[in-house]
Amino acid sequence: MARLADYFVLVGYDHDKRGSGDGQGRIIQRFPEKEWEDNPFPQGIQLFCQPSGWHLVLERKSPNFFVAVLTDINSERHYCACFTFWEAVESSQPQKNHTNDVDDEEDSKFVQAPQLFAPKSLVLVSQLDHTEVFRNCLGLIYTIYIDSLNFPLESVIGNLLTCIIPITGGSQRTISLGAGDRQVIQTPVNDALPVSGCSVALLLKQLGINNVLELFCAALTEHKILFLSSSYQRLTEACRALLALMFPLKYSFTYIPILPAQLLEVLSSPTPFIIGIHSSFRAEMQDLLDVIVADLDGGTVLIPECIHISVLPEPHLLQTQTALSMVLDPELEYADYAFPPSSMSASSMKFQDKEIRAVFLRLFAQLFQGYRWCLQIIRIHPEPVIRFHKVAFLAQRGLLDVDFLTKVLEGMAFARFVSERGSPYRPCDLFDELVANEIERIRSEEGNAQKVLKHVKEISEQLHRNENPYPAVAMHKIQKPKEGSHLRVQQNTFPHLDEGTVQWIIDQATAKLKNAPPAVKAEMKCMVPMGPPSATMIDQNGIVLANSARRLEVVRNCITYIFENKMLEAKKLLPAMLRALKGRAARQCLTQELNSHVLQNRAVLDNQQFDYIVRMMNCALQDCTPLDEHLVAAALLPLVTAFCRKLGSGVTQFAYSCIQEHLVWTNLQFWEAMFYSDVQNHIRALYLEVDGDHPSETGCNSVEKQQRSALEVAAEQLRMWPTRSKEKQQELIDKEESIVYSQAIHYGNRLTYLLLPLDTSKNRLLRSTAVGDLESVSNSFVTNSIAGSVAESYDTESGFEDAETSDVANSVVRFINRFVDKVCTESGVSNDHLKALHANLPDIVQMHIETLDAVHRESKRHPPIQKPKLLRPALLVGEELVMEGLRVNLIPDGREESVGGSLGGPPILPAEGAIFLTTYRIIFKGAPIETLAGEQTVIRSFPVASFAKEKKINQQSRTDQDSQDGLQLRSSTFQLMKITFDEEVASEMVEIFRKHIHKLRYPQYVQSTFAFTVGQSPKQVVESKQKEKNPSLRTMSKNIMKNAKKTIGRQYVTRKKYTPPTWDQRATPHVSEEIEQSALTLSTTIRSDKSTMSHMVERACCRDYQRLGLGTLSNSLTRSKNEPFRITTVNRMYSVCRSYPSLLIIPQSIQDSTMQRISRCYRQNRFPVVCWRNSRTKAVLLRSAGLHGKSVVGLFKSQNAPAADPSQTDSTSLAQEKYLQAVINSMPHYADTGGRNTLSGFTSAHMNSSDSSDKQRQPKISVLMKQVMGGKEEMTNTFSRGVLGHRARVITLANPRATTKGKESPQGKWGSMRGSGRLSAYSLNSDVGLRLAGKDTLSPQANGGPSDSHYLRQPRAGLYIIGEKSQLKGAKQDPSQQWEVVPIDIFDARHVKTSFKKLMKACVPSSSSTDPNQSYYRSLEESDWLSQLHKLLQVSVLVVELLDNGSSVLISLEDGWDVTTQVVSLVQLLSDQHYRTLEGFRLLVEKEWLSFGHRFSHRGAQTMASQSSGFTPVFLQFLDCVHQIHLQFPMEFEFSLHYLKFLAYHYVSNRFRTFLLDSDHERIELGLMYEEKGEKKNQHTYKSVWDYIDRLSKKTPVFFNYLYAPEDGEVLRPYGNISNLKVWDYYTHETLSEGPPYDWELVYSRREQVDDGERAPRTQRKIVWPCYDNQNKTEPDAISKLLEEMQSLESELGQVPDKWKETWDKIKTTQRTESKQEGKHLSSSSLLMSSSLSHHRRSQCVYLHEAAVGSTLNLSLDTDSSTTSTPSSGVMGRKSTSTLYSQFQTSESEHRSYEGILYKRGGALLKAWKPRWFVLDKTKHQLRYYDSKSDTDVKGIVDLTEVESVTLGTATLGAPKNIEDKAFFDLKTTKRVYNFCAQDSQSAQQWIDKIQSCLSDA
Repeated sequence: MARLADYFVLVGYDHDKRGSGDGQGRIIQRFPEKEWEDNPFPQGIQLFCQPSGWHLVLERKSPNFFVAVLTDINSERHYCACFTFWEAVESSQPQKNHTNDVDDEEDSKFVQAPQLFAPKSLVLVSQLDHTEVFRNCLGLIYTIYIDSLNFPLESVIGNLLTCIIPITGGSQRTISLGAGDRQVIQTPVNDALPVSGCSVALLLKQLGINNVLELFCAALTEHKILFLSSSYQRLTEACRALLALMFPLKYSFTYIPILPAQLLEVLSSPTPFIIGIHSSFRAEMQDLLDVIVADLDGGTVLIPECIHISVLPEPHLLQTQTALSMVLDPELEYADYAFPPSSMSASSMKFQDKEIRAVFLRLFAQLFQGYRWCLQIIRIHPEPVIRFHKVAFLAQRGLLDVDFLTKVLEGMAFARFVSERGSPYRPCDLFDELVANEIERIRSEEGNAQKVLKHVKEISEQLHRNENPYPAVAMHKIQKPKEGSHLRVQQNTFPHLDEGTVQWIIDQATAKLKNAPPAVKAEMKCMVPMGPPSATMIDQNGIVLANSARRLEVVRNCITYIFENKMLEAKKLLPAMLRALKGRAARQCLTQELNSHVLQNRAVLDNQQFDYIVRMMNCALQDCTPLDEHLVAAALLPLVTAFCRKLGSGVTQFAYSCIQEHLVWTNLQFWEAMFYSDVQNHIRALYLEVDGDHPSETGCNSVEKQQRSALEVAAEQLRMWPTRSKEKQQELIDKEESIVYSQAIHYGNRLTYLLLPLDTSKNRLLRSTAVGDLESVSNSFVTNSIAGSVAESYDTESGFEDAETSDVANSVVRFINRFVDKVCTESGVSNDHLKALHANLPDIVQMHIETLDAVHRESKRHPPIQKPKLLRPALLVGEELVMEGLRVNLIPDGREESVGGSLGGPPILPAEGAIFLTTYRIIFKGAPIETLAGEQTVIRSFPVASFAKEKKINQQSRTDQDSQDGLQLRSSTFQLMKITFDEEVASEMVEIFRKHIHKLRYPQYVQSTFAFTVGQSPKQVVESKQKEKNPSLRTMSKNIMKNAKKTIGRQYVTRKKYTPPTWDQRATPHVSEEIEQSALTLSTTIRSDKSTMSHMVERACCRDYQRLGLGTLSNSLTRSKNEPFRITTVNRMYSVCRSYPSLLIIPQSIQDSTMQRISRCYRQNRFPVVCWRNSRTKAVLLRSAGLHGKSVVGLFKSQNAPAADPSQTDSTSLAQEKYLQAVINSMPHYADTGGRNTLSGFTSAHMNSSDSSDKQRQPKISVLMKQVMGGKEEMTNTFSRGVLGHRARVITLANPRATTKGKESPQGKWGSMRGSGRLSAYSLNSDVGLRLAGKDTLSPQANGGPSDSHYLRQPRAGLYIIGEKSQLKGAKQDPSQQWEVVPIDIFDARHVKTSFKKLMKACVPSSSSTDPNQSYYRSLEESDWLSQLHKLLQVSVLVVELLDNGSSVLISLEDGWDVTTQVVSLVQLLSDQHYRTLEGFRLLVEKEWLSFGHRFSHRGAQTMASQSSGFTPVFLQFLDCVHQIHLQFPMEFEFSLHYLKFLAYHYVSNRFRTFLLDSDHERIELGLMYEEKGEKKNQHTYKSVWDYIDRLSKKTPVFFNYLYAPEDGEVLRPYGNISNLKVWDYYTHETLSEGPPYDWELVYSRREQVDDGERAPRTQRKIVWPCYDNQNKTEPDAISKLLEEMQSLESELGQVPDKWKETWDKIKTTQRTESKQEGKHLSSSSLLMSSSLSHHRRSQCVYLHEAAVGSTLNLSLDTDSSTTSTPSSGVMGRKSTSTLYSQFQTSESEHRSYEGILYKRGGALLKAWKPRWFVLDKTKHQLRYYDSKSDTDVKGIVDLTEVESVTLGTATLGAPKNIEDKAFFDLKTTKRVYNFCAQDSQSAQQWIDKIQSCLSDA
């Protein structure tokens, strides 16, 4: 029984506090004034009476009513029913004064101040929620007051406060307040079920189904929910409805259905809440970012972006939505029916409300089904202690991954649910019945709408009956105020009530109650039914996960084989077994099977068995989700202390020491669940025994008893508890406590086992998590546990703050103490027991440590099991091991190909093997850890010389718990090795390994590199002592060079030196000698002049100069004046410039002595020399270093400069001018007849010849120039020199102030070519953002130069000097000079170095990154590598254009050995097709890179001296540019892309001596220049990369490009825009099967080994893995494959196989002759496709890959015929794309092997002879004929398979006249004989031969 109302309060407006802003309310009277003991008065009621604030209003409002809910400190809810009406405010004094002060005129307006009204509230405070009763009671009090009825208000209020009604039980009580009223109150049958009235139906009506479901899910998953409405009562109803829907869960957070305005800051609280506020405060909501706002009036729910609501899992969501729509809109189902049923309408709101709740109740029954099977009862007496096993529940239901359910189970509402409903013996309600009895029905009715609806209605009836147990309610009788009574003008204020009267009535009633007998509520306790256990776990789509019988069979068989000791069988099954363990069912099966092999808690295994079992356990734990892991770990926990192996006498190692690395062992929740589960089992056993003593009591047989669950046992005990004696009760309590205590000790031990590492001596903790990415393999048992991660996980909480300093034992003790504290406190263990436990734990841990020490010692002695045998790598001849292999694991880096990844295939990495260090390479060789890839060999290697950077890494081991030390080694050949060392590798060995790498990478002298030491026996390796003893070769050489001039003709003996021979030259007798040395013959004889001369001539430079017509050595000696250039020997002693070659080309007219002077102007003395001449325009390309600062000013004198002093006339700048003028004069059309150095025009002959090309070319150069210099649009005229006589300005230098550093200019644009024909294919429209040019405005007047009219200038400068903008700042050009300067911004070596580092990191990342800013393309862009290639190509194309237009160019950049070399080489490659052959490219590299002194050693940081300068791959950048050009012109290069990769690899590998040292001078010092002659070549070790390439090219076509079909005189103009550049696959591609494919012997010998049976016999099926296999080898291109097959067939037939090149040349020749013969019969227009294909060579149009070869390839090889169809000299040779495609005609035209005209006689005897066009098609094996050559319709086909013979025939009747007899031939087929007649006997014979060859082919 309870009071209907606890307090009655009268709250009014507080007039005393009016002035202070918002008004306030005050309590006027309260009854009773004394607080009830059981129910104190809630504070702050006045705030809730007027939630929007207390305000005076200008007109009376209608009374209103709502119920607010207050929650007190004990979480008890108080319902405050507020009835508010408005009373007139008495006029106050200030207002009267105000009216009197008003002027007389306005008197009439202000006769009276406006009437104000103040609110007053009648409030009932109750613990019961009877809204309607409260409304009626307060309404009655108001009616008595307003209508002045004759009832005393005091007695009405007294009666109200003394009214006592039952809380529950379904009774009906009539109450009256003594004012002639009568009300009937019905109490709910079961107060556990919420009473909702119509509120739930109203909520759905307001918000709709989906919105309500979202709110429902949000409330359950603890989000903040805010309701808005303009009605307070609606807010209360909505909040009540949401709580009703959550039943059986109860809301445990802040619940304020109506929040007053003064308390709005509550909305910012961090905890979840359900709150309602008036919609007038909507503006205050703007800054609430984490609150879900439901607008009841607008029907919307607003969910902020940052909130993710977990929704109901399917199929529940759909089922709930469907059921709700059936309830709310039953007509929907029949809406489309032609004859809808008549009686279909929705239930009334009251019934609808219950139906909706029934739907949600069914939903909860489905979600929580089987929950009672997962309750763990830990104690029964004295109080039940129950916990819920969440993981087990989710796992049974197969809902481990369902976010919604996981969150609900973790929420406070569910915790309260468990504590209230967990008890097995308590009153039951509707939900219990549903979960216990209706689950099967719900499951079976799914999908049947009618049955679902029927069930819903049944539940809703029960809910309705609970609220309204008596359907026929007696009539209420309540007085109501008269209509409009609140608007009466004259109203009294609410009277002051007499407290005494009310209190007297209350006292009377209280006294009566005391005397009444206490009402005894019958406790309806019963045993809560368990319900059916959860259905077996089924995946959502109904397929049992991974539960195929086959997989489980594999698991069972494998375990059986292991225990039967059939290890070979087990090994075969193991990979499949480990793969199967990824499925839950297989893991469950594993634990069951292992359980069956445990006898009496122990299973002793041998080493192999033990290893396998541990591997399986690790694998089962590794591959599961965290929740799944709990279940697997729980099943394995008893097993890990059972399986063991004997290590020695009395030493046993258990499985737990090998599976410690999994995080689950550090999870407190896991241990608690395990502990409670064991305690429950023991308690159940205890009471089954207790009951066994009294069988008669229970009255059921023992079998049934044994099957009862723990909860059923507990329920029985709770029922019997009151009947037991005190002693018995105490005894049971003690027994339960001892069970918990003994389990606590047991678990203390278990935790010790799994947390203490095997090697406790290390005394340090791991700081990283232990879970590896892949299946764990346990090969070594020297393991370290997870204790560190324990510390990691918990050091934020108590107990682990000093984990860093403490040792392992202490941290483990602390962890176990925390566990024991928690479980014992929850289980109610006494303090004494707890203290005893804490005292015992350190001893337990200490004892275990002692045991482990012995195990650790023994396991160290034990040979590690099954560590794979170390595979030794194949070595080159002369390559020796420096260190034996160190056992390591190669772990994956950021490249995803090797780990399976998106490309598929099993993960090849991580792999286990060893790392070897040789004199040449660092090599890893091993096998993948993933057993499915286990048969493969993994090789990753790189040359020691390319080693770039090392970094120490710390990787968490997968086999142990220790974190392993590792190294990350990066190489400039784009390779990365991340290795972790095995525990058997001592740290000293790792240090030695690192030191050796550094020693080999940076030797003190270049002679110590592999290229020099290869093949030497170890004894000859220079020791440090020897280094001290002997002076270095270099110092000796320097001394010799100094004394060279004194020692002409003298022989002196020095080791490894040649004495320089005398050099007798008539013109310059003072030059004494050229030093030459050989490091190999050690001869001391002086070479004769003749031998020296022959060597000089043999040099690459000389051969090339001779080819280019730049002079020969003999010409230089005789000084022939006809030649414009000569070879000078001024540098033969390297005295002028040490980094230049000894022989150089300079203009004929320049004296050697002048060169000495000129060289001083240039950096490093690298003066301008000619390196190439255009054979057509005779323009020359020169190279030099940049000028010194002073020289720049000297060279470009201003015209206003004062007259030079006569003494300076022969100054260096004058000498320079003479030199440059001489270069200009060397070109035929620049030197006039008078010999004066003026620029006359082209000869008319030249003009005419090049007219067509020049007109198109002019604008192109200006555009290119502008791009290269970065000028603005105004520059367009500067270079557009058109036909003769057009005026143009010289490009002057930019205004220095306009120069800015940076890459982008908003105004600058790339020019586009609008030329026609050949040039139209080449337009440079590129993105401004990618420009590398500067920002200068190159307008002529920028620096004060004269205007156009001042002088007349030749249209084209004779010489362009390309210099650095930064160098040429401030210099002024003399207009009379005949050269022009092109200042460009170019990157320097530093930029290349940093760019390369970034490129390496982009292409070979060390770890995979999810950060979008670290993506591959972003990193590539940031590296700027492609921008640098773009700049190089841009400058090169400009120079090519200038040279092609007849202007010479001098490249004068930096020190003349980096960018200069790149540009000069690229220009020659683009302009001269000779350099695009294998021989020519070698010559180009030898000339421009080696002879002209690119600093290979310095840039490659090859020795200790250059280590600090870092690796700068200038040569690699050049090769990349060549690669880009190759991609665009695949038919112009004789060499393949592999050739470029080969050079890129070996120029840093130091395998060959070619790319060592910085200049010819240094090579001569070491005697490397002419070594080959004197040395008998070793068959195997090649000192020069070129010899090696030559030898290899004879063996294999690996360096040859089958598409090579050059066009004579073709000048290439590649696209240089970044969008046209591709990332070279050399940077990204790797082959793990054999390592880098650039050491041919290694790859080739490996293939032979494999063929010799290293592997098992293979099937025909080939699997090619990306990144593992060498795809070019496994899938060779068609031609390579055919050549290989031919060789092998010839070998089989016993013939000596032809060399591939000979075979290839034969094929080409045959084809050429064929096409020529055909050409006789064909008109020139239908030439073979080869000609057209060879013109259109840019790969954007015909994309022919390096290895991909089409069927037309054999035709395109013929280049002879191309000259007939296109003039090779013209620029218009390139055809447009459309022309190209028109060449590809119908399929017949592609297979015409032979064709021509034949006369054919008709089939009948007297038919006439007619000429027909015959086509012999070898491919289709047929002879077709057409009416004429142009005809496309086939008139007939002779199938050659039917031909029996081809014989000479005779002339027959009607044959063509004047044709010799031998021109006739007959073709006999199986069906008929064909008579043919050719034009002559020779032609007939050809036809017969062709047809015969076709027949023999078949």
